[in-house]
Amino acid sequence: MADTGQDNLLREIDEDLRQERYAKLWKTYGRYVIAATVIFVASVAGFQGWQTYDINLRSEEGRQFAAAQRLAADAKADEALTAFGALSADATAGYALLSRFQEAALLAGKGDRVGAVAAYHAIAADTGIDALYRDLATVLAGLQEAEGTGDVQGALDRLAPIIADDNPWRHSAREVSAVLALRKGDRAKAREFFDALATDPAAPRGIRSRAAEILAVIDG
Repeated sequence: MADTGQDNLLREIDEDLRQERYAKLWKTYGRYVIAATVIFVASVAGFQGWQTYDINLRSEEGRQFAAAQRLAADAKADEALTAFGALSADATAGYALLSRFQEAALLAGKGDRVGAVAAYHAIAADTGIDALYRDLATVLAGLQEAEGTGDVQGALDRLAPIIADDNPWRHSAREVSAVLALRKGDRAKAREFFDALATDPAAPRGIRSRAAEILAVIDG
């Protein structure tokens, strides 16, 4: 019995160490998921705005957006939130959408994960926005929830349609779903997601390498 108890204790310690190593990995790599997705949406939404709206209006909105970005870069988060909020309310569709994503990202950067998740959910629920961006908002909300905020099962359910093979965000959605599965304690499901990502030649290289490294921690 003593040996059994000691074995159980050692397994618990080993599990704790694995979880700690995993948490460090995700803390290191998680921000790259955000960066890649936000850069993509910025470029696409900006291009759509360029196609659709009058050049003079776009130029003024572009100046306002750039000024808000400078505030964010100068760590003036509250002022940047106000500036992006004004654009979200009054700008044409392209810059309004970009500003909403920037607001959510700033809230996350300030540590207000609840506010960030709510902001992303609001984008995801807006049927006036193209499904591409609504799905992106759902992935980014799930990323915040994977960091420790919100309803894990609800996040997994919302991501379920986005992991489909025909969705452009499927790889990021699967990665975030794997993290959420770990938070839920479903190691088998997490391993399934990470293994599929690590061996998927269509997945971005960064996602494949992260999946392989995290698998090594889970199985090590």
